[in-house]
Amino acid sequence: MARSLTVHAFAKINLDLRVLGLRPDGYHELRTTFQSIALADTLTFTRVRGPFQIECDDPAFPGDHTNLIWKAAQRVLALARRREQPSGIRVRVEKNIPMQAGLGGGSSNGAAALQALCRLWKVKTTREELHHAAAKLGADVPYFLEGGTALGFHRGDLLVPLDDIDPAWVVVVVPEFGVSTKDAFAWWDQAKEGQGVRAKNVSNDLQPLVAKRHPIVGKLVRTLIKEGAFHASLSGSGSAVFGLFSRRADAQAAARRLAGPRTFVTPTLTRAGCRRLAAK
Repeated sequence: MARSLTVHAFAKINLDLRVLGLRPDGYHELRTTFQSIALADTLTFTRVRGPFQIECDDPAFPGDHTNLIWKAAQRVLALARRREQPSGIRVRVEKNIPMQAGLGGGSSNGAAALQALCRLWKVKTTREELHHAAAKLGADVPYFLEGGTALGFHRGDLLVPLDDIDPAWVVVVVPEFGVSTKDAFAWWDQAKEGQGVRAKNVSNDLQPLVAKRHPIVGKLVRTLIKEGAFHASLSGSGSAVFGLFSRRADAQAAARRLAGPRTFVTPTLTRAGCRRLAAK
């Protein structure tokens, strides 16, 4: 029986994001195009005696029951029809995906934990059961079970796989502040009351609202376009901004001009690439 298991949880960007309205359940109706990128957290699951533990090299990372890794463990036990609390596992997270950046790090961790713990605890599930468990964790967690290029509808949890986009290099710039998803959608609700919601030539409906409060967002998008990106946008609710480049050298040159502690150059990933990365 394996004593430990190491998996990788990849980040995502939103190539576009449209907010279509408020749903009866209080969430927002979305249409978005997810794209996976090779920036990834590393999660190592080790069998130990005692309670379930989460450790991380980032002190801001929550190690308690609020973490989606912990909630994933509870979901796996529920799938196995076991009533006890999670125990006997220590999860060590090497955090590379910035938090509160719109890159899906927490959701990706949750999806990776679902699959890893099913393997470690020998819990057999159908694809539908695993997808349902992922959706209970969060709206975009199901996407991270698949990766690649996909359309997300409803809350982002109804997925339609698309043909993978042509390979591209991504410059990701994360400003020194985070954006709460709850706050970003509250700003959308406020703007909608004044009918000032959708801006022209912007692929993410939340971008103008975040940029209004954090002008650096708009400046970064414009700079990435100026530096040769064929597409640039806020990712999700931010604060990360990304630009797509056809050539690695061009992406690296742009990143040097935007040099900062949280500027990354990474390739896009296909669905097959996500599976290979997760298994390394």
